[in-house]
Amino acid sequence: MSQKILLVEDDPSTAEFIATGLTEEGFVVDHAANGRDGLFLATDGSYHCIVLDRTLPGLDGMAVLAALRGAGINTPVIILSALGSTEDRIKGLTSGSDDYLVKPFAFAELLARVRLLTRRHSAAEGPETVLRCAELEMDLLSRRVKRGSRNIELQPREFRLLEFLLRHVDQVVTRTMLLEGVWDYHFDPGTNVIDVHLSRLRKKIDEGEARPLLHTVRGAGYRIGAEP
Repeated sequence: MSQKILLVEDDPSTAEFIATGLTEEGFVVDHAANGRDGLFLATDGSYHCIVLDRTLPGLDGMAVLAALRGAGINTPVIILSALGSTEDRIKGLTSGSDDYLVKPFAFAELLARVRLLTRRHSAAEGPETVLRCAELEMDLLSRRVKRGSRNIELQPREFRLLEFLLRHVDQVVTRTMLLEGVWDYHFDPGTNVIDVHLSRLRKKIDEGEARPLLHTVRGAGYRIGAEP
């Protein structure tokens, strides 16, 4: 059964862009162009994820979010906003949203975040315990990683980094996604922490192998997967 997404966005071109993209990826998308209509639709609790613009006519996104959480509706919410300061992000996340994406954004990044939240929210889907990419395998219960018959020893942060990548196989993962998903940073600390850990991880999973699995996508981010 297709997963349902509620998009609450007042800008027609942005709404069409997002709705078309999500529909092409197999989601069922309902759209509301203002906060009041968005809140009315959201209260039936049937959605797997809500993509919510922060600045809306009628009732702004933060008020919609507060009303939903006050009513006990825990549907995952991604806030979209042109406000991207650290304070704005913190306010959005501490007000009950599950994610915060700053405009302008790449659709691939929004899609990855929607998929992650819908996967977490879906009660029908059992928990994943083994993640795979080609011959690379990660067992989340035993915390063992191997490529083919070769065991790979990872430090805790490397394990978390690889887990995040394996949950987005063949998708471009941006630096922002890694900072938020692996380091719990909702701002860029201005260090090379990602590059250092990715370099170590690449050596451990790709060194001596006939084909690399961890790729740098110039100007966009990183991708784990076999080359097309």
